[in-house]
Amino acid sequence: MPAFEDAADAGPEAESRPFVIAAQQHGQRLDRALAVQVPEFSRNYVQQLIEAGAVTVNGASARRSSQRVKAGDTGAVELRPTPQSQAFRPEPMPLRVVFEDAHLLVIDKPAGLVVHPAPGNWSGTLLNGLLARDAGAALLPRAGIVHRLDKDTSGLMVVARTRATMDALVALIGARQVARQYVALAHRPWGGSATRHVEAPIGRDPRNRLRMAVVEGGKPAATTFECLQDCDRGCWVRATLHTGRTHQIRVHMAHIGHPLVADELYGGAPAAGLQRQALHAWRLAFQHPVTAAALEFEAPLPGDLAAALENWGLRYNGREWLTSHAPSAAGQPPPNRRLPAASKKKPPLFSPE
Repeated sequence: MPAFEDAADAGPEAESRPFVIAAQQHGQRLDRALAVQVPEFSRNYVQQLIEAGAVTVNGASARRSSQRVKAGDTGAVELRPTPQSQAFRPEPMPLRVVFEDAHLLVIDKPAGLVVHPAPGNWSGTLLNGLLARDAGAALLPRAGIVHRLDKDTSGLMVVARTRATMDALVALIGARQVARQYVALAHRPWGGSATRHVEAPIGRDPRNRLRMAVVEGGKPAATTFECLQDCDRGCWVRATLHTGRTHQIRVHMAHIGHPLVADELYGGAPAAGLQRQALHAWRLAFQHPVTAAALEFEAPLPGDLAAALENWGLRYNGREWLTSHAPSAAGQPPPNRRLPAASKKKPPLFSPE
């Protein structure tokens, strides 16, 4: 239950609303009776107000939701804004826009930026920045956000600017017609074939509800991993998503014994100078839902991830290196797995089904 901060100072946005307990409410709990008096607010919210000292009954402060009321009791409830109610507010912030037209935006999100308001992060999110940047975003669910990246994952996201575009993008993602490729730095040298396709269902971890895990009965999840390089301390991997489960790449990499560097939730540890999970949404490709143009975007590595590669003696020389240093079509390791041989094959525009 979210706490009320600075409850003693409600501020100018608080509203004092008087009430009189009706005959049919006689004997009811205070929180139940007030939920009828202020029907636009939830009973949970009313309970928070009572606990915060924002309710008086017959001139006395009421602190217990279970207090019984009588017909004719009078009082007042001070309706204070909750963190949730203030979350959907414009907050100007710098956003790196890779592409923009009247229908959609493509953004290169930095690590550390939360995408959507949630407990502990009710402000300073990408949603707040989108609301400040585009007045029309306030008319869209989630300000046009159709998919998310974790707070500490950097890279590309597409955002809708109209409701029709939002619906079309959701449909494209659901039909697996949006190609999403990531690069990741993980613990332990890669073993076996340079390409590995993982199909393992993902659900809530029964031992830790804050984590996801490969579990029986989970939602189907599929990821293709390709080792680009490795060294004695770890591996540099390209991941292609075929489904979009929560924490999918992080869970699947941990499942095959290669937790991401600095991803402590899934068994990783800070290394190579990195303190945030080593995951970057490098490539995004899809057909424009309105113009039908084929769109393809690539985001350069952020400085911390590039420095981590250098720290481990791995190479990154931009787009040509990343697209050319791919495993062969047969999935066989290149002649030297630590410094893979070049191939002219380029990843397909859309993820395979």
